[in-house]
Amino acid sequence: MLKFALAGNPNSGKTTLFNGLTGSTAHVGNWPGVTVDKKEGVYKKGAEPVAIMDLPGIYSLSPYTPEEVIARNYILDEKPDCVINIIDATNLERNLYLTTQIMEIDVPVIIALNMMDAVEKRGDSIDATELEKRLGLPVVKISALKGQGLDKLMERAFETCKKPRVGVTVIEDTALKHFIGDVKIALEGQGVQNPMFHAVKLAELDELEVLMHKDTVNMVEAFKKTHKDEIFGDDFEALVADARYKYITKYFSPALKRRNKEKFVVTPSDKADKILTHRIWGIPIFLVVLFTIFHFTFSENLFFLGGLLPEGWVSLEGTAFEGVFGDGGINSIGVMLMNLVEVGTTALSDLVASLLSSSPEWVTGLICDGVLGGIFAILGFLPQILVLFLFFSILEDSGYMARIAFILDRALRKFGLSGRAFLPMIMGFGCSVPAMINTRTLADEKEKLATVRVIPFFSCGAKLPILTAVSGAIVMHFGVGNVDFITYGMYLLGIITALIAVILMRETTLKGDTPPFIMELPAYHAPQVKNLIMLLWDKAKHFIEKAFTIILASTILIWVISHFSFDWKYLTDEQMESSILAGVGQLIQPLFTPLGFGSQLKAFGWVFAVAAITGLIAKENVVSTLGTLAACIVTGALVDVELDGGVGAVAIMIKETGITLPALLSFIAFNMTTIPCFAAVAAAKGEMPKKSTFKWTLAFWIATSYVVSSAVYLVGTAFWTVFIYLAVAVVAFFAIRFYNKKRLEKGKIK
Repeated sequence: MLKFALAGNPNSGKTTLFNGLTGSTAHVGNWPGVTVDKKEGVYKKGAEPVAIMDLPGIYSLSPYTPEEVIARNYILDEKPDCVINIIDATNLERNLYLTTQIMEIDVPVIIALNMMDAVEKRGDSIDATELEKRLGLPVVKISALKGQGLDKLMERAFETCKKPRVGVTVIEDTALKHFIGDVKIALEGQGVQNPMFHAVKLAELDELEVLMHKDTVNMVEAFKKTHKDEIFGDDFEALVADARYKYITKYFSPALKRRNKEKFVVTPSDKADKILTHRIWGIPIFLVVLFTIFHFTFSENLFFLGGLLPEGWVSLEGTAFEGVFGDGGINSIGVMLMNLVEVGTTALSDLVASLLSSSPEWVTGLICDGVLGGIFAILGFLPQILVLFLFFSILEDSGYMARIAFILDRALRKFGLSGRAFLPMIMGFGCSVPAMINTRTLADEKEKLATVRVIPFFSCGAKLPILTAVSGAIVMHFGVGNVDFITYGMYLLGIITALIAVILMRETTLKGDTPPFIMELPAYHAPQVKNLIMLLWDKAKHFIEKAFTIILASTILIWVISHFSFDWKYLTDEQMESSILAGVGQLIQPLFTPLGFGSQLKAFGWVFAVAAITGLIAKENVVSTLGTLAACIVTGALVDVELDGGVGAVAIMIKETGITLPALLSFIAFNMTTIPCFAAVAAAKGEMPKKSTFKWTLAFWIATSYVVSSAVYLVGTAFWTVFIYLAVAVVAFFAIRFYNKKRLEKGKIK
């Protein structure tokens, strides 16, 4: 099968093109020996299928970042049949810098001029025929976002890959050209492949080339020393870069015709950034945007219209859909979809129960309470997870998330944290595993370690059922607040905890220089609907697969050990307090007493401790465990509360255990900040340099969750304790400053 590689600058539309070419055939893996994501797919519309490899976004082929090394090694070592160099046509000259480097490799290359719709919209034009003539490479105009020109691009790529190509350089200075030519001849004599590329890089004293060609380095050093004053100065690499840009400006730029001849043109994105990235208003605007997302996902009183609507206006009282669309107020789209799913799961549960009415009690209990009770308690939250993920995907694809990293880089740089580290943290909203893997793009090991440790505090989709179920039960039982306000507040608590923790680490045990952060802010654009649908489908598929594997196994196990004693005698629901699970739960329950959900609770108080522990396997297990046990309690007629998904399960536990509101908030905080699921723990371990570091990381997660959740409980129970925490924070601040001052005086830090 033919292999095509996509290469281009970050934010050039490379991933959008990849999705457009491969569709549902795309899958994610790891580069051999490096756990940085690689995307592979198959293009099937041509004369024969083609394997498409999406290389990491890079600005050059110099070995400054892991992404650049990966892209460089793939093109040189894997020898793709064709490299599709995707270029952001709105920034032609800058994107062509990478092109001039790829041209030096002996590989067929085709240029994809992307975002041509944006170029034409602002009144500019690019003569593709003229640019093709000047480059000596095929050039095709496309719009990856709109799917325009993709078939033509692949047709010409098929043609291009059949023709062998020899690398050429655009460096025109006579002395440089002759020198590079001499190095190339020497490398050819040694049988080196891609001699032009290696000659240029060796002349720059590229660190990888120096290691590969130690014999030829002496020749380069001697020539540079002889002609230093005449040609090279002190920085030959900068001289080569300058030569590239001069050539681009002289020979390639004339293909671009601008309507506005001014060098700088204020675009709509520039105007939006004056507000959205404002040094004062940027972060408050982000907080408002974040709350709006939560309001549309979790609110049961959309736009706070509840007090203005006639009573029973949207409740559909007396029908099967009673309360689905609202009850006093209008439900948000996330709540409506969740309620619709619960209508279906409730009907299915009733049907199964009726079919098993003549079966033995343990069979009915296992299937209805153990399996369906746990699974349905989780599946009910799938719509809200997808709605929230949709909103976050829109923010990311539109270019707004890149602005958040820029804003926070400006705010946090003084504390030793760069915006580049915040990017994988934001990914943690989706899943901690790829977020941790993405930290491999961080060059500074100390910054990377600090980032890995705090990523779990950015609540992933698996933790969302915990927040939603407990928040909904708080509103249902205590009649205070709104689900969207509570959930939003707990998300902010996780973010604030992460930022404080990483600042403390960077100021003490992991103190070091803040790496530079250079990132191009892409122009704002509307996300592609097709890509969003594919992302949501992948998220839903992953969630459902987990529900019917790990969570299914967990719910069955929970039901079994909650219905058998230590001598393996079967227990009815009323006898659950004598079960294996109850014994284990009562053993560990005192550990959570300072957090509010320990020994101070009444009967069945151990369920919260057990749920928190099962969440270490998969965070969805927290709600499924509560759902399974609550279903058993309802069956046993111990309380008179209707079981209504995860929210109803928690409401049952509130009434039965007597847990307080501060303790429930503490329960959320603990599950958000403690040791993440097993998959995330494994990913974190893979990023740690040594075992001792990983052990300290586990201790860090436990300590952080204990401190944060106990603070939530104590402040919620006795507000005056907040002043104690503030006093401790002030003392810690000055102690750290004094400690760092002494270390600076001793020369231990810079």
